[in-house]
Amino acid sequence: MAPSDDSRKEIFVFGADLGGRHSSGDALTALRDHGTVYGRAVGLQGRSYAIPVRDETGKLLPLPAIAGYVQAFLRFATTYPQMRFRVTRLAAGRGGYRDEEMAPLFAGAPANCRLPPAWQRHLSAGKRRRG
Repeated sequence: MAPSDDSRKEIFVFGADLGGRHSSGDALTALRDHGTVYGRAVGLQGRSYAIPVRDETGKLLPLPAIAGYVQAFLRFATTYPQMRFRVTRLAAGRGGYRDEEMAPLFAGAPANCRLPPAWQRHLSAGKRRRG
């Protein structure tokens, strides 16, 4: 099935490692399908946006470090309301964080961010900003 026009316009937001290796999971999908650049660990790349969640060795970053990258992303998304962002379940799997730990980092996400359904129950509707 071909992607819809809307999905082609979306920016794929995924968890990366600080080495920018994009070798598995959503990072590999971003590399193969969304224009991510191998070796770049942070920011807009093609039709994707990388948020570091692991260090260069693959070790999970502490939540406060990830929160800093998430805040930078949220500022970017707020600055570009015409863009649409599909956020994946960052830092999930491979011994990652639980949804209830990651979802609150995105509580202030603007309306142009589509967050994972698994996070919805961990976010109160009043905490999402209107964009």
